[in-house]
Amino acid sequence: MNSAVTLIAAIIVLLGVALGYAVSPVIGAVVVLVGVILALTLRTAAEWERAVVLRLGRFAGVRGPGLYFLIPAIEIVYATVDTRRQSTRISAEDTLTADAVSVTMDSILFWRVMDVKRAATELTDYRNMIAQVAQTSLREVISATSLTDILSNREAMDETLQTLIRRKSDGWGIGDIAVEIRDVKIPPELNDAMSRNAQAEKEKQARVTLASAEIAIAQQIVDAAQIYQENPVALQIRQMGLIYDMNKDRGATILVPTTMTEALGNVLALSAAQQQTAATAKPAPAPRPFTPPPSGSVPQV
Repeated sequence: MNSAVTLIAAIIVLLGVALGYAVSPVIGAVVVLVGVILALTLRTAAEWERAVVLRLGRFAGVRGPGLYFLIPAIEIVYATVDTRRQSTRISAEDTLTADAVSVTMDSILFWRVMDVKRAATELTDYRNMIAQVAQTSLREVISATSLTDILSNREAMDETLQTLIRRKSDGWGIGDIAVEIRDVKIPPELNDAMSRNAQAEKEKQARVTLASAEIAIAQQIVDAAQIYQENPVALQIRQMGLIYDMNKDRGATILVPTTMTEALGNVLALSAAQQQTAATAKPAPAPRPFTPPPSGSVPQV
């Protein structure tokens, strides 16, 4: 019984008692009787609630939302069903995948009661039953899916699980079913192995990228050499650019013509050749020094 209805009925009963003492016992009795009848027959249901009413044990209808009346001693409220969308957490622990890997998976099931009569009169506990069906369906989907597909394609697994739950709960009066996988846990040793595998794959890609860059650079060098060979002017311009780049940060610019560089190279080569020839030639004998005769001596003729 709703608290507001109880309060109204209590006020009417008190009013009837007061009228019985003040005005007339008959009027007071009538008012008290009205209050008791309202307390026994008047009910309220929230906007999202539906009351399943039985009349002498048989289904009499679904009442609500708002105010509704019951026949005293004939009709009863068997169950109150929440028609809002609800969520149920489901999990599967240590379940083997199609490739024999033990995983633990947590998911969320979203559902709503669409047919109040079926959910209340044909199911003993619709909340528990939909949770059990979702859990067994989750284990079936895990057993039929490989670990790679579970980790890489969760959306397809969500759709498969959702379809399986809908097929099993067909005719229960429950609809608007959706499933979302929250978390997948794998053994720590397998997690480490997958991490090492991913790291090795990244290193492989990095090396392949570096090798491709080296090949591209080598090909560009070959193309540049071919251009310089066919066009000497381009090579001279390149040399001038290198000289400028080498001296632009020193506050001065030195321009050396290519012909001057070639001439300087020829002079240096000639000087080196002369030095090598002088080093290999036999040296000439040195002249004897002149010694004057002693005084008083007569030279012989």
